[in-house]
Amino acid sequence: MLPVDPAEIPRKLAELRLEHRDLDTAIAQLQIDIAADELAVKRLKKRKLQLKDMITRLESALIPDEPA
Repeated sequence: MLPVDPAEIPRKLAELRLEHRDLDTAIAQLQIDIAADELAVKRLKKRKLQLKDMITRLESALIPDEPA
């Protein structure tokens, strides 16, 4: 799922961060509603965690390897 082209990483990071923020908003809106579907909230939270992991991996790919 990670892009191979290093020039593609910043664009993908921005995309993932936007989706992560959108999920924050969606989760907050669902949690306001008393009759919200708990399963839907859990699924959104799981997707949010997956996005955070992907963001972390991409950010680490931007850090150049240092010789030991």
